[in-house]
Amino acid sequence: MSQQISKPAMTLCAALFVLSGCGATGEPPATPPVDSPSLSVATSMPTRAVAPSATTGSSAATAAPAPTVATVPDVVGMNHQTAQDTLQAAGFYLLHEQDATGQGRMLVLDRNWQVVSQSVKGGTKAATDTAITLSSKKTGE
Repeated sequence: MSQQISKPAMTLCAALFVLSGCGATGEPPATPPVDSPSLSVATSMPTRAVAPSATTGSSAATAAPAPTVATVPDVVGMNHQTAQDTLQAAGFYLLHEQDATGQGRMLVLDRNWQVVSQSVKGGTKAATDTAITLSSKKTGE
């Protein structure tokens, strides 16, 4: 026993099938109406409090906290991953890396690279928010 589907119903089903695969157009999906029972997603960025300035009548002057100063570890000769771990343990998190050979390769497996120089010399006292660039080459090069 077979059922026949009307031509308009088949057309509608085909259109829905085709449209269901069209989500990758780069456009964001439509947002549901406000009274929709579906999950609501926040679209605004959270705000942060701003300290009152002297022009707003505040009598208390607020100053930014002084950056923490620490001694930069000497990581030259270490494998790249160990060097990053050592710098982060000392409080330095703003780390950059580059291929020391000038070939512009990306350091994908950090353990296969060896640090040959660092932009802030080891033993130097520096603010922990200082950017440090590690120049590395593949182990054995």
